[in-house]
Amino acid sequence: MADNTHHWLRKDDEDSTKASFPELFFDLVFVFALIQLSETLAADFSFGLAAETLLFILALWWVWIHTTWVTNLLDAEIEPVRILLFVMMFFGIVLAIALPKAFSDLGLVFAFAYAGMQLSRTLFALYAFRGTDDQSYRTFLRITVWLVTSCTFWIAGGLMEREARVIMWIIALAIEYIAPILRYSLPGLGSAPPETLDINGEHLAERCALFVIIALGETILTTGKTASSHFDGSMTPLVLFCAFLSTVLMWWIYFHDGQERAADKAEGDAEPQATGHQLFTYGHLPIVAGIILTAVGEDFSLSHPLDKAGYNQAVALLGGPVLYLGGTLWMKKMSSHMMPWSHCTGIVILLAGFIAVPHMSNFQLQIIAVLTLLLVAVWEYVALKRFRRDAA
Repeated sequence: MADNTHHWLRKDDEDSTKASFPELFFDLVFVFALIQLSETLAADFSFGLAAETLLFILALWWVWIHTTWVTNLLDAEIEPVRILLFVMMFFGIVLAIALPKAFSDLGLVFAFAYAGMQLSRTLFALYAFRGTDDQSYRTFLRITVWLVTSCTFWIAGGLMEREARVIMWIIALAIEYIAPILRYSLPGLGSAPPETLDINGEHLAERCALFVIIALGETILTTGKTASSHFDGSMTPLVLFCAFLSTVLMWWIYFHDGQERAADKAEGDAEPQATGHQLFTYGHLPIVAGIILTAVGEDFSLSHPLDKAGYNQAVALLGGPVLYLGGTLWMKKMSSHMMPWSHCTGIVILLAGFIAVPHMSNFQLQIIAVLTLLLVAVWEYVALKRFRRDAA
């Protein structure tokens, strides 16, 4: 058995730190899924729908990040691993198609597609490590049991009415999110050792950075699509410029300094698995969620720039950047042990903006968000430049 699967493991060389073409191809499914998610939110944004959408964000992120952990351990250029990714891509397309109606008549389709992605990947990893790496094999055995349990709730929820479905799916996600914290503890098997999996921190950091690019790219796609259908409006060019500037600033805040520091931390840390969970598995979730919400807010501003804003619009227009800055703050604090006060100030300003919501239009809230992101980006740029000059 070892002879058949040992060569499936990722090689320990310079190329192993780079994302492979099969992995990038797999990511295309999530472009479609994020567009479906944003359009569903923008069509009828309410607090109830926002809560349901949070569930979808958690599900999409969880299936993607855990696939990334597996491809971090396996060689995606090997044919069996490629075939696994293609199978998961098909499940992902079905999942994305079902997503807008997952709480109506396509709930069971969504549940089966999600369960198919989670279980096919984990069972494949279980087979790949059998007879090759006993500790990793036992870890994936634990993961398989936890996922079988959660997928039972996913499928059971798909068979129920909307209210019960929400509850069952929340339980399923709670099981999946708690499992790594408990190190997949099981009766008889106990907990997985803290540093079982031989992960490549640099590869994991690059993959998460590429997903941030996917989320930002989805923002540009949906913004461009909305702007093209409202381009006869007098406010559209100005709102479009602000939306584009917001996307550029989010890119700058993440990539100018934070991403490289996160990659260095993940690669050089003595406990790469624990650091990977803190920085990427959980740490990048608010970053991605913030980008998606910001895209929805920009859709509101493009569609109805002068309409009086409500708190539901403010959750997207101001709450999206709050989540984003909170996620990047965590990433940078974890990576360098230095508090980015620019991010703290930006979060305070955006939260204070909620006080003015009853007196603001959608576009005015967007202006507050864009100017806050600009302040954070410029403040951090100047502070880093001064710090590096003094250090030299």
